[in-house]
Amino acid sequence: MRLLLSLFTPLGKHVHPLKHVGFCRHLSSTAKLQNLNGFLYFTPIFYVNAVPHIGHLYSAVLADFGHRYHKLKGASGTIFSTGTDEHGLKIQRAAVAAGKDPQIFCDEVSKEFKRLFDRSDVVYTDFIRTTEARHKKAVKCFWEKLFKSGFIYKGHYEGWYSTSDETFLPESQVTKAVDKQGKEIQVSIDSGNLVEWTTETNYLFKLSEFQDRLSHWLESNPKSVQPSKFYSMVQGWIQGGLKDLSVSRQRSRLEWGIPVPGDDSQTIYVWLDALINYITVCGYPDNMSGWPGINIVGKDILKFHAIYWPAFLMAAGLDPPQSIVCHSHWTMDSFKMSKSRGNVVDPFNQLKKFSSDGLRYFLLREGVLHSDGDYSERKVAKVLNVELADTLGNLLSRVTGAALNPHQQLPPFHQEYFPRSDPRGATSGVSKEDYNLLDALQNLPEVVDEHFSSFHVYKGLDEIMSCLRQANSFTQRHEPWKLAKDEREKDRLETVLHVVMETLRLSGILLQPVTPNLAERLLRRLGIPATQRSFNDLHHFSWQGGHLGEAEGMSSQRKAINSENFTEADMYRAIIENGLKDTFPNTEIALRIYLSLMVSNCSGKRSFSKLKLIKNHMRTTMSQQIPVNLSILAIESDFLNSLKHDSILSEFASMKVLKKYRL
Repeated sequence: MRLLLSLFTPLGKHVHPLKHVGFCRHLSSTAKLQNLNGFLYFTPIFYVNAVPHIGHLYSAVLADFGHRYHKLKGASGTIFSTGTDEHGLKIQRAAVAAGKDPQIFCDEVSKEFKRLFDRSDVVYTDFIRTTEARHKKAVKCFWEKLFKSGFIYKGHYEGWYSTSDETFLPESQVTKAVDKQGKEIQVSIDSGNLVEWTTETNYLFKLSEFQDRLSHWLESNPKSVQPSKFYSMVQGWIQGGLKDLSVSRQRSRLEWGIPVPGDDSQTIYVWLDALINYITVCGYPDNMSGWPGINIVGKDILKFHAIYWPAFLMAAGLDPPQSIVCHSHWTMDSFKMSKSRGNVVDPFNQLKKFSSDGLRYFLLREGVLHSDGDYSERKVAKVLNVELADTLGNLLSRVTGAALNPHQQLPPFHQEYFPRSDPRGATSGVSKEDYNLLDALQNLPEVVDEHFSSFHVYKGLDEIMSCLRQANSFTQRHEPWKLAKDEREKDRLETVLHVVMETLRLSGILLQPVTPNLAERLLRRLGIPATQRSFNDLHHFSWQGGHLGEAEGMSSQRKAINSENFTEADMYRAIIENGLKDTFPNTEIALRIYLSLMVSNCSGKRSFSKLKLIKNHMRTTMSQQIPVNLSILAIESDFLNSLKHDSILSEFASMKVLKKYRL
């Protein structure tokens, strides 16, 4: 988040090396890294019948997180694939409705997905489209393999089909409903989408023959489907019985797709076509390598990935996926997102408001695999301000500020202030809580690894934030601003700063898969070389020092905001997009940015009406405590004095609203 950049103020160059201390810790044998080369991560390929939404982004960010985390742990030669699914009746109809050729329609929407992922720092190694020649070749070879092996046969299909879901449904998965015109219709129980009765002669896959093999796959691999809620769901589907699956549509009904080899009257079923993308990127059918991998999917497409896809692979003589990680959906302000309700979250808009790191952090922080997450801008602003700006940003600004760290160094750790023989600080001036912080730092890599490796990202972030909060409390207890005034307390001050900076270093390394830009700038500010930011570098108190990096001010990017339409999101964006030359606690920075941006709208004129409008905005912001708790500010005298240098701000400073809050 850019707010943090304004806190990384360059204060000097001289650096003292960190003394080697007795707390240096190495990973236990149970946590040592295994050979992770060749790891594969796949998002679902996204349907291009409409522009991307926040759910698409969540799938991509989750997969990007997993890929980045395995690279952090030393993996090399990895594949992270995403892309777009561009065949099917739904796309055929969407292109007709848009008055465009299907290929042109797909090209345009596919570019939007690429643009979204690039802006969100989703760093894929392969972006596949099902209209590519390499994929069409793979699909045809795969079909021929299944057909020659006797797993595909021509037959008669009669039943329900959902165009929206691109899936065939048995009677047990269909129910009656009433549409907006009061007409009785049939809909899918799972999705609520309209279904139509279909009678066709097409090709079917012998899914019924794979019931026992699928059950064995699940039972022999407890991590085959994660989390356990969805594992049990897949078990239930299999135990309920599997029927043969239609894997083609009549060409007269579906033209936009890959023709069945040897039968131009039929088009390959869109899901069989789409699922094969995962092995296309591995080189199938020529020089396939790396398979199997980890699939990240939403719960609405779990059946296709956890039943149909493993069965298809088994029929082709290939291994099923290593693991299918299934996540839930997102609501908006506790309501299901829908175009009719007008509450579909536009991810591009949210990226502009909260930045890539901010949006990634919120999705991974609040997203829980087994339960739907709720999205609201107010919630995003609160989470980011409390955790990234206040908890992390303020801590960093304190220990790199000129007042406490005038030489811009990573000071040494003095062992005598944390003696091993001392019973929790009885004579050294440290408390039980201080030792608890060191214990938490010792355990942090392994605890976070356990959560991150199982995609419980929010739990890992809980642990990181807990350490940062403890470090903030540690700072408050030891009051380094007082220690800095007493030369006799120099060693104690250095130890306090070292413990806090070590907390920031470990947190920064672990945050890299979540907020890559923020973590990179944080680690650069601490002077941590790019070569020493891996999981293997998480040894407790092992960092031997280095020059602190310079802060990256954002003052050149300051933007004026239209005060007549000022919103909470605008306030948050102002905070994260604008930097200051001086280092203040975050709440003061928020106020300073607020004032300077509001005054910039006056265009240098002393307009009483403008000032009154600004005053009203500020009073409202304070009373509602949006997005930071401005109502409890205690701005120090140097801040008020700085207001006097700006005639408009000095006029503003005399207003009653400032006096009301003791400003």
